[in-house]
Amino acid sequence: MAPRSVRTAAVAGKRVLVRADLNVPLDGARVADDTRIRASLPTLRLLLEQGASQVLVCSHLGRPKDGPDPKYSLRPVAARLAELLGQEVGLVESGGTAPAGVSVAVLENTRFHPGETKNDPGYAAELAALADVYVNDAFGSAHRAHSSTEAVAHLLPAYAGLLLERELAELGRLLGAVERPFVIVAGGAKVEDKVAVLQHLGARADAVLIGGKMAEDVRGTSPFTFPVVLPADVVAAASFVADAESRVATVDAIPPGWLGLDIGPATCVEFARHIAGARTVFWNGPMGVFEWPRFAAGTNAVARAVADCAGFTVVGGGDSVRAIEEAGLADRVSWVSTGGGASLELLEGRVLPGVAAIPEG
Repeated sequence: MAPRSVRTAAVAGKRVLVRADLNVPLDGARVADDTRIRASLPTLRLLLEQGASQVLVCSHLGRPKDGPDPKYSLRPVAARLAELLGQEVGLVESGGTAPAGVSVAVLENTRFHPGETKNDPGYAAELAALADVYVNDAFGSAHRAHSSTEAVAHLLPAYAGLLLERELAELGRLLGAVERPFVIVAGGAKVEDKVAVLQHLGARADAVLIGGKMAEDVRGTSPFTFPVVLPADVVAAASFVADAESRVATVDAIPPGWLGLDIGPATCVEFARHIAGARTVFWNGPMGVFEWPRFAAGTNAVARAVADCAGFTVVGGGDSVRAIEEAGLADRVSWVSTGGGASLELLEGRVLPGVAAIPEG
């Protein structure tokens, strides 16, 4: 059963506490990427349309240590949210109250409170005292049992927001009877980060394509009980710097001491061939050091192949999402997940505390 939906919540005349995922990158005093803020808008607008007297939005941002730190203030986020909603949005300092007459307010960074990450019931009670209804719309934090994601859900009538609902539905399609061929593309630096999800999904897939540093680890000693497709060639570099001397080499002819920083052109073609014929695709992890343009071709080739695929396509994980967004292809993917660790844990088959705390619908 799915958690009960905010669509069914009686919020008219009530104060609603919304746990959103506003953990966005900042450039000084401005928001550098407002994707997650935009993702929160449908739930906030629904609550206002349904007559909520006040919507209080809470979130963490970064990993502040030892209490409040201006560097991690949500003030720029509140300002950007005000622009997107087209109305005033207040900022509530830690321990403060929302300004009178303001229908939407952002609570200051939940991680400024030492009890947040400890799932402290005292801090959860402080949050609950601010509202009559609780809505969790922060899928990206739903795998954390924190005060604002789990404990508070037991103190107020709790519901799933529209984004959380959609994430569970779209990612859930990968766990059911998927349309075949089912292709998984995995990359990134550490194979151990994705072993569990690949073990859970990979045995059900028709092809598992692995690139990035992961491929080197798997080639040495594969932790999987099923076959995987590894790069036949790489873009090798003499050192780990953006402007290093580089050349395309087959995996058995990489010069001694050189590093594979991207999949090679032959592998790009092979991976694209698998993706083109798929009816279901899940991509998590870049094919190389895509932050450096000279080693981004493989990741960009996978992004284009996923965008061109006519099947159901899902992209998850911060780097993969960044790559698909920067390539301008996100609107051609069936679902771009906002949750990195949360999406992996869900696809591993694990229970997410922030979801489990909401009664079933």
